[in-house]
Amino acid sequence: MAAMESQDVGEPTSPAEARKGGALPADRQGLLKHSREFLDFFWDIAKPQQETRLEATEKLLEYLRTRPEGSEMKYALKRLITGLGVGRETARPCYSLALAQLLQSFEDIPLCSILQQIQERHDLQKVKKAMMRPALFANLFGVLALFQSGRLMKDPEALMKSVKLLQGLAQHHNHLQEQPQKALVDILSEVPEAMLQEILPKVLKPDMNSVLSSPEHLELFLLAQQKVPEKLKKLMGSVNLFSTENMPRLVTVLKTAAIAVKKERRLPTVALDLLRLAQKEDKFLQFWKEVVEQGLLQKHSWPASYLCFRLLGAALPLLSHEQLQLVMQGDLIRHYGEHMVTSKLPNQFKFAPEMNEYVGAFLEGCRDDPERQLAMVVAFTSITNQGLPVMPTFWRVVRFLSSPALKGYVAWLRDMFLQPDLDSLVDFSTTNQKKAQEASLHGPERAMFRLRKWIILRLVSIVDNLHVEKEEALVEEVARFCFFHAFFETKTPTAKILETEQRFSFPLDSRARQVVSSAFFSLLQTLSTQFRQAPEQTQDKQSWTYRLIQFADMLLNHGRNVTALAPFTTQQRQTWDRMLQTLKELEALSSEAKAKAKATAFQHLLLLVAIHLFKSPAESCDILGDIQTCIKKSLGERTRRTRSKATNPQEPPWVEVLVEILLALLAQPSHLIRQVARSVFSHVCSHLTPHALQLILNVLSPDKSEDEDDNVVVMDDCERQLENEEDKSEDNKNSESEEGSDEEESDEEARDGYVDQGFREQLMAVLQSGKALGGVDSEDDNEEELGDEAMMALDQNLSSLFAEQKLRIQARRDEKNKLQKEKMLRRDFQIRVLDLIEVLVTKQPENPLVLDLLEPLLNIIRRSMRNSSSKQEQDLLHKTARIFTHHLCRSRHYCHDVSNHVETLYPQVERLVQQAGHQADSSISFYYFNASLYLLRVLKGSTADRPVPKTQKKEKASTDPSTKPKGSRAASCLDLSLVTPIYSSALTSFLTRRNSPLAVPMFLSLFSRHPALCKSLLPIVVQHVTGQTRPRHQVQACILLQKALMTRELRLCFEDPEWEQLIGQVLAKVTENLHALGKAQTKSEQQKELSSLELLNALFRIINHERLTVDLTAILGVLQSQQSNLQHRQPQGEPFAGFSRLYDLYWQAMRVLGVQRPKSEKKDAKDIPSATPSPMSIKRKKKGFLPETKKRKKRKLEGSAEEEAAKPAVPNGNQAPSGAQPPSTGKKKRKRVRSKVPAQSPVNGTPATKSVTSEPPTTTSPSAPAKTPKLKKKNRKLPQENGATPVSPVEAAGRKQHLKEPSKKGVSGKSLPRKKARLSLAARSPSLLRSGASRRRAQLRKGRKP
Repeated sequence: MAAMESQDVGEPTSPAEARKGGALPADRQGLLKHSREFLDFFWDIAKPQQETRLEATEKLLEYLRTRPEGSEMKYALKRLITGLGVGRETARPCYSLALAQLLQSFEDIPLCSILQQIQERHDLQKVKKAMMRPALFANLFGVLALFQSGRLMKDPEALMKSVKLLQGLAQHHNHLQEQPQKALVDILSEVPEAMLQEILPKVLKPDMNSVLSSPEHLELFLLAQQKVPEKLKKLMGSVNLFSTENMPRLVTVLKTAAIAVKKERRLPTVALDLLRLAQKEDKFLQFWKEVVEQGLLQKHSWPASYLCFRLLGAALPLLSHEQLQLVMQGDLIRHYGEHMVTSKLPNQFKFAPEMNEYVGAFLEGCRDDPERQLAMVVAFTSITNQGLPVMPTFWRVVRFLSSPALKGYVAWLRDMFLQPDLDSLVDFSTTNQKKAQEASLHGPERAMFRLRKWIILRLVSIVDNLHVEKEEALVEEVARFCFFHAFFETKTPTAKILETEQRFSFPLDSRARQVVSSAFFSLLQTLSTQFRQAPEQTQDKQSWTYRLIQFADMLLNHGRNVTALAPFTTQQRQTWDRMLQTLKELEALSSEAKAKAKATAFQHLLLLVAIHLFKSPAESCDILGDIQTCIKKSLGERTRRTRSKATNPQEPPWVEVLVEILLALLAQPSHLIRQVARSVFSHVCSHLTPHALQLILNVLSPDKSEDEDDNVVVMDDCERQLENEEDKSEDNKNSESEEGSDEEESDEEARDGYVDQGFREQLMAVLQSGKALGGVDSEDDNEEELGDEAMMALDQNLSSLFAEQKLRIQARRDEKNKLQKEKMLRRDFQIRVLDLIEVLVTKQPENPLVLDLLEPLLNIIRRSMRNSSSKQEQDLLHKTARIFTHHLCRSRHYCHDVSNHVETLYPQVERLVQQAGHQADSSISFYYFNASLYLLRVLKGSTADRPVPKTQKKEKASTDPSTKPKGSRAASCLDLSLVTPIYSSALTSFLTRRNSPLAVPMFLSLFSRHPALCKSLLPIVVQHVTGQTRPRHQVQACILLQKALMTRELRLCFEDPEWEQLIGQVLAKVTENLHALGKAQTKSEQQKELSSLELLNALFRIINHERLTVDLTAILGVLQSQQSNLQHRQPQGEPFAGFSRLYDLYWQAMRVLGVQRPKSEKKDAKDIPSATPSPMSIKRKKKGFLPETKKRKKRKLEGSAEEEAAKPAVPNGNQAPSGAQPPSTGKKKRKRVRSKVPAQSPVNGTPATKSVTSEPPTTTSPSAPAKTPKLKKKNRKLPQENGATPVSPVEAAGRKQHLKEPSKKGVSGKSLPRKKARLSLAARSPSLLRSGASRRRAQLRKGRKP
């Protein structure tokens, strides 16, 4: 009840709600005097959406500014003050903020009166116990509203009353916690000093016990110490807050403050104020050691630890250089490092991002002091866990370092790499590491290796970071440092090579050299991608790789001072010198504009392989020599290209050698090599030969074990049966092995999937030899027990046997894992090799060699879609499909010269179409079919001249002019006589085969791209619309016809007589299908009915649009004869989901034939009493109509059906009584269109005549209800203008035949001129329309027939 009362007071109910509850209460607040818009402001203020609240507050203030002296202001203040104590906790701050803005906008409102109203409305002395908590919060938020208005400091009286009220609220700690004290501190922090001196004795007790009792009291003391120290000294005397007695109490207060802000994850203000006071009184070291390190960190409470971390981050700008070194070497920073190492799980809180913000802000704030920046990053880098720094190698705060600080940091890293000083590091070990620590594994060598590994990766990361401002000298220094220590070592120092003067305090082992080598190649990739051709990064516009090659050549020439870790042989040194000479030639050639790109690509490849000469000299030496040979031949061919092409049509073999080199380089998992290979191949792919392309395809082709023949694809169902039988046999073997062996071993064998029969025999032999297994006849032996020695011997034999078996199982497992890893590496290699295919298809789409890529790519797609379980298979599939679909089939450019490949393209098209029909998955078949369409596009686009056979000449001479595209076909390589049988067999298979992978979109794509071919295939589709084919295939044929006949390109391939004949044939087929309309029993037959009606409506649209002369007599008779079937099926609860769609399509076709949809058939369902409401009534109820229980009962008319039919019809525009109205069907738009047609209403589906009078049409309006069968008499009595029934021209021509044989013959469209047929169809009247008495007699005659 208390909650209800608070809601009634705080949030008055709306007038509508009050009416529902009964009579309106007394209008104490003047609700009826205010507008609804004004009252809605207060509802919006309490909504949880911030935008809605702010908008409502602004509108309320604007509303009140227009009438500041009216009753609205008083009501607004009362409503907001009442809202401070509402039951919903989320609404209280909203009302408080609105009240604060109101007081800020209207300064003439006295704050004391508002405070008095708050205390009166939420009187703590009179409020009930259940309403105490809302009243307390109402007073608190009221004071906060006064404070947020900004006027509290200007009104001393209101300020003193607010302070007094807050002191009173502080006593209710159970409800408000420390909120009143926090509000008091916030208010006093903005009070002027003079007023604070007056208020301070009233709010602060002169007792240290009170000051150190809570964080709020301590914060108030610190505030007074900061603003009015003299007044505080008079009040409390001389106080030493950091005395030895107060230190434990300060720790307790800070722990309490840490727990209070645990959820907020922020630094308490009292902690930072204490730090500043200690810094001011020169007691920082004492405070840090006794309070932070020896106090808060002792019990390892994470809230206290996080407070210390935040205090450290906030104190960084306040500390001097000496204090910073002291703090960064203490226990707190070691504890922070341990937290970073142990908080690795996803659900654990990580303080590192917050600390990075503190450090970044510190570094950004002291850019002018490089020494402080360097000291900070060095201190955090020195936090190590057994030699490994806890900070990540990609620590992004270095982007705030100035250039001198960055140089100093790189120098410190280099010196620490050369001469590691482990004593200067803040090293630690976690608890688990201390438990499992071994002296042999955790020595200084391991720590040095971990430190050096991190340092070299940190140097590479600094160069890799794009946001770090780096100078060219710094980048070159890092690159030379990594290269020198990766592949060289110093003999004697020399001043010419600075790296030789760097000595190691501890020698660099082979593992560290490998780490430096891999880091160098990562750095080389970064330099090649970020600083490629950047004049501002290089002095002489040379690439970084070229400069490193020059540095390497200088090191090789100083053999007395420097030696390589893998010295060059004489052959390798000669190869190196030839490489330098080739680089000079390429550099000279790159000055020419035409050959610049090609020379640059070769230069990158040569430089990359030359760098790898230090890593693997033997392999790189051979590759380097082959590359130089290929470059020379390529450059030599450039000047003699025309002559060589005339003498030798094939490309030179250097391309094949270069392709082999690129494939060998792509076998290495290097992104830099991958980029360089793409770049080089893009410049040489124009010279590609078939054999060179075959080298690439050999890598992409599956292995012999993975190769699958097309016959296997056809026998896919048989394969599945065989696999199921094999699985069952293996399961039986596994179950037998489980019965004969131990449970653990059986699990291993089941996981291994193989049961060794030899092991079973050995196990039986051991058991029999130890007499553990007795025979059936020897019962005495079973009773005897084995001795201890025999049991020991048996156990030893069994253990040795199972140990051998376990080793064999592990060996098989290792072999399986090895094969799996090899397969993964092979797939990764194939993904990289696909880059070359992508480059070829993108750069050379008109190359005839692209046609040889179709089937290999399709084989990859087919294999990957069957084995797409691993990530590599999915990546390979996605990349191959993207290349095939987007870069090959959908490319704008394609090969236009296939005159030499025509003989092979047609068999390839046939092969692709056959394979598309033999696939087990339709998605795979889609790719094969698209490949055949791509070849058709290539054949059609090729304009090579070819001789026309004599038979084709005779056919061209004898055919009619309908084959217009033959002129273009003669100029292209596409021969429809060769292609049509291929696709006709595929289409026949699609329309006859039970589980064909082909689909309708494939043939629709074929029809849209090649309409002449579509013309040849249409008879097959028309043939399968009816007949002995399956209903599902008839549905597909109807869909194909419906989509194909609507295309404009196909219409252009037909002459008018041919087109009209085709439409007539299709109409006859559809008419034959519709003889069984409404009799479907299966889902496929229902789909057949739907597709047949959709095709029929499409035909009607074509006939109406083109004004064709087509006989519609048969289809009208069939549709009218099947109307009763549909009407009988309709009340049966819609036999299938698409019945409403079928019914709509039926009447859409009938409307085209001039028969309007009857509206009287729905009355039968209305007359049947039913307890459950119909969906239409539910729909009406949702729209806002009265429910059925609220409607007045209508008297039902009693009498027979004849009496109802004899009643006069309702005139147009007047509706029948509402009791006879069936529910609306919701299709008002279509009815409105119908009402505009000047035609008479049909009678039970019988067509009506066209009205040409100026009188209003007699059809019902869209809002009129559906009529009953009594409309028959109405239609008979309808007057016509001048006493005659208007008829169409078609009816006038066939009036005599209608009078003689009205039910048998109609006016055929073929016997009349086309113009008249257009008029009849335009008026939506069939060719059998009748008028006058003959039409009425025909209707009566039809009604008498059984």
